[in-house]
Amino acid sequence: MANTYRCLVVDDETDIRELVVLTLERMGIQAESASTVTDAKHMLQSFSYDLCLTDMRLPDGLGLELVQHINAQFPGLPVAVITAYGSAENAVSALKAGAYDYITKPISLKQLRPLVESALKLSSQKESQGVNTVDLIGASAAMSYVRTMIAKLARSQAPVYISGESGSGKELAARLIHQNSARKDQAFVAVNCGAIPENLMESEFFGYKKGAFTGAVQDTQGLFQAASGGTLFLDEVADLPLAMQVKLLRAIQEKKVRVVGSTIEEAVDVRIISATHKNLNAMMEKGEFRQDLYYRLNVIQLKMPALRERPEDIPELTERLLVKLCQTQGIDIPAIADDAKVFIQQLPFHGNVRELENMLERALALCDGQTITVEDLSLDDLPAQLSDRPVIPWNAPVIEHPAAPSTKPLDVVTPPAISAANTTMLPMDVSLSDYLEDIEKRTILQALEKTNNNKTAAAKLLGISFRTLRYRLSKLGLSKEQDADLDDADGDEE
Repeated sequence: MANTYRCLVVDDETDIRELVVLTLERMGIQAESASTVTDAKHMLQSFSYDLCLTDMRLPDGLGLELVQHINAQFPGLPVAVITAYGSAENAVSALKAGAYDYITKPISLKQLRPLVESALKLSSQKESQGVNTVDLIGASAAMSYVRTMIAKLARSQAPVYISGESGSGKELAARLIHQNSARKDQAFVAVNCGAIPENLMESEFFGYKKGAFTGAVQDTQGLFQAASGGTLFLDEVADLPLAMQVKLLRAIQEKKVRVVGSTIEEAVDVRIISATHKNLNAMMEKGEFRQDLYYRLNVIQLKMPALRERPEDIPELTERLLVKLCQTQGIDIPAIADDAKVFIQQLPFHGNVRELENMLERALALCDGQTITVEDLSLDDLPAQLSDRPVIPWNAPVIEHPAAPSTKPLDVVTPPAISAANTTMLPMDVSLSDYLEDIEKRTILQALEKTNNNKTAAAKLLGISFRTLRYRLSKLGLSKEQDADLDDADGDEE
């Protein structure tokens, strides 16, 4: 490591202070030391540092005070705390106060070195261009808050608990935290805790030695070893059985794991991010989830908003997901009919973004390749009652759609134009959806009148498919009326 980094070590115990300074100097880092909070503050004011290591208990105060001082006066400077063995509460308090990471006494050089290396990587990124959250779609206030939190969490090693409904993007948020952190060059290992059989959990998480059990024919790494230096994402952590929760707690707290079949513990350098759609507080009250593990995992919480809580993001999400699906399938991007846009915005989306993507993929298979209609989006499993939230303008990014076919009829029926001069036609007690439905009804009736109730010709005149016209007639309550008109016409001919 180049001798360009400078570190401040704060500890009142001379032997520990000298050990840490010596280790840092052997790593090529210029190290300076202080024994009190007051001396440390003075040195921070006088010199520029890339990292600070501080003991939790000092003669004139707590290391927690120094952590808060650094975060307030020197933002971007990583600070790690040294805690006494087993003092889990102190470590959690420091992480919540903004500490980058912690290490327990007696200090293990195998744990100290990777901590210092990852912290200095983070320090060297202080002048970077910012956090990359391009995959996080949406400009709503809720998503802006999520982006801000991801930027903060990426600069820490604290365990993160991501809550939110199924399909709201919890794993995406975890990946973005990892990709913008000092661990970005190492592995991101995601595991669904509910998918591992209970009798295999320990060996899957911690690995096993040859001969540890029947079928263990060779030494095998576990998930903790696979994620060494990187991030381990525990999805659906609520599905862990109680016996495994105890072992996971120790691994997180002591940063050590015992391989199945081994008698010694080995140090691991892994950041833990966990997530679930279940209510862990309710599970703790029922005794289904350990309270001590909950507070270990939930040092910092990030809540992913449900899609219905950010309806203004639906247009952009829809368009971007559509582009992604079409690129994957190698097909042209169809347009979305105006009534389909209204329909999409009225859906409750209990399955969130995953449900929206599934619906669009289905619509691509059912549409005519040119336009996605309401009929293409609708299936029997859709909710019987749509959301009553107001429809907002479809302010989505402009997507290039294929040009209209050259066979489009010249005599096209167009709905009445809505301009500033005639906006008074919309009474205050009529909703936008009802008003648009009335315009659509009159436009269809006009087309049927022009074609003497010939539905095939009317569909061609309107520029839609015959199937779509039939669906719209049924939805608008015009199908029976038109059938009656045809019957009357047949009677007149007789």
